[in-house]
Amino acid sequence: MRADVLAAPVAGLDEALAAVDALDAALTGGLLRPGPAQTAGLAALAQAVAGSPLAARTAEAADKAAAGTAGEDHFTVLAAARVALLGSVHDALADGVAEATGRSPGTAPEPAPRREPTAANLLAAARAWLADLARCGWRGIDHDTIAASAQVVSAMLPDPALRRLATLLDGFAAELAASCPGADLERVPERRWGDLWSRALLLALPGAADPQPGGTLTGRLLPLGVDLHEHATAVQAQVHAVFEPDDGGPPRLVRAGAATPKPDTVIGAGLWQLLRPRLSLLAAVGEGRAMELTGMPVTADGDLLWDKEKARPDETADAFTTARVALATATDPVTAPLDRHPARLAVPVLLEGYRAAQDEDGSVTFTFPGGDGTALSVDADRIPAASPLTAKDVAKSAACIGLLRWDAGAFHVQPLAVEKTVKKQPVAVHAGGWAGGTADKAGAKAEKAATDAVTVLRERAGRLLRT
Repeated sequence: MRADVLAAPVAGLDEALAAVDALDAALTGGLLRPGPAQTAGLAALAQAVAGSPLAARTAEAADKAAAGTAGEDHFTVLAAARVALLGSVHDALADGVAEATGRSPGTAPEPAPRREPTAANLLAAARAWLADLARCGWRGIDHDTIAASAQVVSAMLPDPALRRLATLLDGFAAELAASCPGADLERVPERRWGDLWSRALLLALPGAADPQPGGTLTGRLLPLGVDLHEHATAVQAQVHAVFEPDDGGPPRLVRAGAATPKPDTVIGAGLWQLLRPRLSLLAAVGEGRAMELTGMPVTADGDLLWDKEKARPDETADAFTTARVALATATDPVTAPLDRHPARLAVPVLLEGYRAAQDEDGSVTFTFPGGDGTALSVDADRIPAASPLTAKDVAKSAACIGLLRWDAGAFHVQPLAVEKTVKKQPVAVHAGGWAGGTADKAGAKAEKAATDAVTVLRERAGRLLRT
């Protein structure tokens, strides 16, 4: 991989992000009675998209918002302009990643035919609430404003077609409620709340969340590594893999994921116990095996809709062998339009030939040979606690399979697996090494503790149900 390409500046990136920040600052104070600074921020957003098809409508929406007379449609246009700018940043960064890796992007499918609108009244209610948020601003939120979303979310959740939006609104409302009153906040997470607000507003448009055509896959799945996300009440595992089709077509990168609620007493290696029943692929990852797929459903953007009946374990498959042989020729998945955001970049890469160094503060950096000595920082904070992989392993490594991410103006690598030398022999250590179970002492001890905690919780739940 050409790491020097990742260090090159991207033309227009700073200006696009500055326009996004300008709108986010305007939303902080609210658009019911905008001041001069907010008016300037709205004008900056309109100027940033002046050369796009959104130009005229964004200019009109910015004028209405600056006058304090913006309606729901105007807020939707502002959200669309914001999403388009971040999408352009995503695309520019993705082009740089494609140049660095030498891989070609996948082909976007034809859009699905428009369906009849689902629950138009609920979508309209969601947009109305989001418009109210824009008027009051993050500094103006209170519990009464946030509580208005509860009825909408409750009505949406039973409908599978609306559950994606309902989950987003529910989490957004909970985060805002935990920050009320907004006037007392020391710091407003402007970019995050702007992301959630604009994404929710566009998903609340009829047809925006309609599934795109995907298809099915038959062939061999070769896992590369597992990305684990843990929160206080939920955990998610996402397996990144190379798929080799039976028909001899080019390999492609795909993902398979599972998520589940969790009690806060289950932590560390115990998380895998909650995830294994939901994703049989984790057992294959832990054992270092490939899987044979037959008619496995897949979305347009490369996410497998996992069905254990359509997968069976195959022969042993080493992740580093897969990365060295198949990763360079695999096509990258297509990113769904509303998912085009720089924070969503998570590109599997194989890194070799670097010199790893760990600073006194524990941070790890990979420096690549060459005249400029290009360096790539390692996001060791993303290494899960439920893993045998540590920052020290990364600092001693000679090869790394990781996810290339972008944050705070620079690319970083999140390690999924590293290869280091022990007694003159290469040894691989995986972030998902405990996914299918472990005989490792530390992992086995954590598994037992988690088993005991889950057993106690089940007993207590049983007693509550009996009473």
